[in-house]
Amino acid sequence: MRIEIYTDGACSGNPGKGGYGILMRVPEKNYQKTFSKGFRKTTNNRMELLAVITALEKLKSPDNDIHVYTDSKYVADAINQNWLAGWIRRGWKNVKNPDLWQKFAILYNLHKPEMHWIKGHAGHFENELCDKLAVAAAASPDLETDAYFENQESNTLF
Repeated sequence: MRIEIYTDGACSGNPGKGGYGILMRVPEKNYQKTFSKGFRKTTNNRMELLAVITALEKLKSPDNDIHVYTDSKYVADAINQNWLAGWIRRGWKNVKNPDLWQKFAILYNLHKPEMHWIKGHAGHFENELCDKLAVAAAASPDLETDAYFENQESNTLF
């Protein structure tokens, strides 16, 4: 079965309040669902990547044809330019957001999604929807803590 995943991340300040938005669609069943979550202090790249991770975690079976659409070159190029394989070979040395990339690598190997880059803010309906979800999540009063980021940031201050 083909599953389409559209994702976007947003941040108000970088770092700052952030959020992600996800649209998951199963075209042959005419089914779709959206998800979003906001964080009190994070980065845009973390939100872009966390959106994809969260969507892949929601998949129930590795036996589907998964297509991920993202406007993040950071996320798409990690696969399409083989950055991820190099990061793994080098033991994650000098990689930003290693906590998320390590989670992503496990899910990527399980589901083997095809990654598609789409231009953001270019009138692409699904991308615009995910952007609205991400921005709204970042602005919500009920924000979660991106513990890894906040711990890393506090360790670099002194």
